[in-house]
Amino acid sequence: MRRFILLAVTHGGALAVGFALGIYMLPILTAPKSPDAGVLSEQAQGASFTADFTRDLRGSDFLHWGEGKVSLTPTRIVHEGKLAPGPDYKLYLLDRFVEHEEEFLPIKASARLIGDVKSFSGFVLDLPPGVDPAAYTTVLIWCESFSEFITAARYR
Repeated sequence: MRRFILLAVTHGGALAVGFALGIYMLPILTAPKSPDAGVLSEQAQGASFTADFTRDLRGSDFLHWGEGKVSLTPTRIVHEGKLAPGPDYKLYLLDRFVEHEEEFLPIKASARLIGDVKSFSGFVLDLPPGVDPAAYTTVLIWCESFSEFITAARYR
């Protein structure tokens, strides 16, 4: 009986670790290729606003972070940098700066969802028609699956 319990615990632990690694690795393995630096730089030209994602925000940690430059043109948002890989990232525009999920969750309903972030070494997202970046102050990346803050930057 003791051996059965020991085997159940060790195998269950191995299964849990494998499952967690699978959740973490799947977005990395299935992510589309990030645009190259030249394309990102070209797409960021004419930006009305720029800001920097940094790792030192209160809601960021070793698994949830972003770094690099984010540029907002009248028609797109361009990120030149890196994001911690993860599942189901969404980009939002906000009318105030937040740096933790405790601050974002109460205002999430009024935040403007722009789209899915699927690459982790830079991305370009088109703004939906009628969205004016000047009406907002902050760009935020959020993990929808786990309600986790990834990063944010105040651009005005």
